Amino acid sequence: MSEASTLTLCKKSDVEEDEGYKVDTEGLSLAVFHVEGEFFVMDDLCSHGPGSLSQGYLDGYNIECDFHAGCFDIRTGEVTAPPCMIPMKTYKVVDHPEDVIIEWPES
Repeated sequence: MSEASTLTLCKKSDVEEDEGYKVDTEGLSLAVFHVEGEFFVMDDLCSHGPGSLSQGYLDGYNIECDFHAGCFDIRTGEVTAPPCMIPMKTYKVVDHPEDVIIEWPES
């Protein structure tokens, strides 16, 4: 079993409440969301098409893709509305007072 390290994505202050924020790092595009004081991270590129989830419409814990209007739960990555069918990869956010940090598996 591999050990997890951490990856700092951005400052918490960079991500407005009830908004998405795109971070490009380590060859990935990630969407960071800030809802009710909590932060959630998932892949930014929709599993259904070329939509950017960080640019989608956030309603509570539900993000609607800006491309085909499919939806996902930002907490789990599960599909909540078609046409999307494949869940999104999510990342565990590490508790930190200032930064958004995720657990990152070491190769």
